Amino acid sequence: MLRRLTKHIYFQVLIAIVIGVAIGHFFPAFGQSLKPLSDAFIRLVKMITPPLIFTTIVCGASQIGDMKTLGRIGGKTFIYFEVVTTLALLVGMLMVNLIGPGVGMNLEPGAADVHALAQFQTVMHHEEGLVGFLLNIIPSSFLSPFSSGDMLQIVVIACLFAVGLSYLGEKGKPLLMFFDGISEVLFKIVGFIMKLAPLGALGAMGFAVGKYGLSALHSLGMLLITVYVATFFFLVVVLGTICRMSGFRLLRLLNHLKGEILLVLATTSSESVFPQLIRKLEAMGCPKQVVGIVMPMGYSFNLDGTCVAQVICAMFIAQAYNVPMSWGEQIALMVLSMISSKGAAGVSGAGFVTLLATLTAFKHIPIEGAALILGVDRFISEIRAVTNMIGNAVATLVISGLEKERDNARLAHTLKLRRVPSEV
Repeated sequence: MLRRLTKHIYFQVLIAIVIGVAIGHFFPAFGQSLKPLSDAFIRLVKMITPPLIFTTIVCGASQIGDMKTLGRIGGKTFIYFEVVTTLALLVGMLMVNLIGPGVGMNLEPGAADVHALAQFQTVMHHEEGLVGFLLNIIPSSFLSPFSSGDMLQIVVIACLFAVGLSYLGEKGKPLLMFFDGISEVLFKIVGFIMKLAPLGALGAMGFAVGKYGLSALHSLGMLLITVYVATFFFLVVVLGTICRMSGFRLLRLLNHLKGEILLVLATTSSESVFPQLIRKLEAMGCPKQVVGIVMPMGYSFNLDGTCVAQVICAMFIAQAYNVPMSWGEQIALMVLSMISSKGAAGVSGAGFVTLLATLTAFKHIPIEGAALILGVDRFISEIRAVTNMIGNAVATLVISGLEKERDNARLAHTLKLRRVPSEV
């Protein structure tokens, strides 16, 4: 029993997290020196992700058959993303108004360490707003997105390539088989990389606890409480309801994805599980062509955790500096948050960068207040990344169900459901 348990990746990652916490607590300097283990693992995953996204979309979209079907799936996916991310923003705004984590701080301008923001401001997009976001979707060259890792631009190139390939008909089949073979090779490489996941988790937790201490894990303040309460509310109420309407239970899905959740929690990067999450969704009965469209789009447009945390952090700063916010201004803040969260897709440290981008565009809230968030951003990033990953897994299952392409028998078997979803 124990030997079989140790073979599971989630058990190995869990043990690595415990060891990392112990090393960081008892040997903080050594714990901080383990950070390269985490950095190396995430770099390996990010290295393989761009070509994997490209081949997944090309192979999936090319097999759909006609552009009308592709447009229908893409349209349903985009509408779903906009509805769910709007609900995420509303949940965050509701909780931050109810709990008021920044109320009573009474900070004055100049109280925060603005120098700490410099490294993040350098990676902000030069062109902000809707126009800048739309222009940034278009890559400067065919290969540039693969070197920069801009997921949204890769999605655009892959979709255009898939459309062109589908129009070739029989002539395009050898090329489709070629990309299908490349995809298989890439997934084999992913299998090798994932064997290093426990080392990545060990390095990440050793560094976090070594730098911030165990006390930080227990007393992070009202801001963290607000973010976590709002996120759990969103997961249980919003995503839980969506899952039930689609015929399965969220808890069953979370249990099936526990290895991926632990890895994202340790590395604070939802990209670290992107490759194996694709395989798991296909194994749950989602067709390859739907997974190939929804998942890459989701990692650019469906950042539920980022939306929940972003409005809470922005409102926290406003409350801390006693900046009055009318309902109209809060709605404007939500709209800007939605736009900036999509514009920073693929950027390193995107969660904090999108907060800076939102504050820069909004102007009502002192941007220097973002420095207050830096001390706890690591712990916000954990729940933010996990929620982003779960949200995209749910989206893929739901869209597959709406398209009536989901193998409900396989889904019921994989998630150990009492009845197949079509009979619920």
